[in-house]
Amino acid sequence: MENEVKEDKVESCEVSSLLPGYSALNLYAGLGGNRALWPSHVKVTAVEHEPEIARAYQDRFPDDIVVVGDAHAYLLDHYQDFDFIWSSPPCPSHGQYRYNVGVKAKGYKGLFPDMRLYEEIIFLQYHHKGKYAVENTISYYEPLVKPQKVARHYLWANFEIADLKLPAADIRSKNKISEWEDELGISLAGYKIPNKRQTLRNCVNSKLGAHVLSKAA
Repeated sequence: MENEVKEDKVESCEVSSLLPGYSALNLYAGLGGNRALWPSHVKVTAVEHEPEIARAYQDRFPDDIVVVGDAHAYLLDHYQDFDFIWSSPPCPSHGQYRYNVGVKAKGYKGLFPDMRLYEEIIFLQYHHKGKYAVENTISYYEPLVKPQKVARHYLWANFEIADLKLPAADIRSKNKISEWEDELGISLAGYKIPNKRQTLRNCVNSKLGAHVLSKAA
């Protein structure tokens, strides 16, 4: 299977109207699930801290600028350079799944919630003059800043985002890396990524990514 972006038609995601030169920052980019249906003329800069994951992203999106580094720090230094900012800070310490299945049912050690999530939300709310969307999982606690709930995700944005119906990710039934690769249209063969299954699971649905960008236009 070739490592290509899977083509898809998303009727509710009209993102082609974005002007040439429109710039987007994609933080905690992973394999670029959220970015896969963004128009090719959008100038995307992606930030990913894991070099092999960044290499896989670059192979998928050769025209994007890919920065290997700390997304949180990059945001602080470069937020003013972009029309639109997407951020997906790490979610395990916030999510219901790890808390309910891991901590409560299996006795996993509890984690302090990673406050980078709220640091970025508050920072963007008061400093960024363009559009932004911060995405995360549905938390096991009441959010400290009220989000919008879209397709089983929390989204903090400075624009309204209509809900979107998407099929369930069904993460519990997909145990094989190949199942995730087939669904996402991504092959990680040849990449030395330590936890390929988790990396694939972390991909935001591309239809959600396009839907959000369309509402920011």
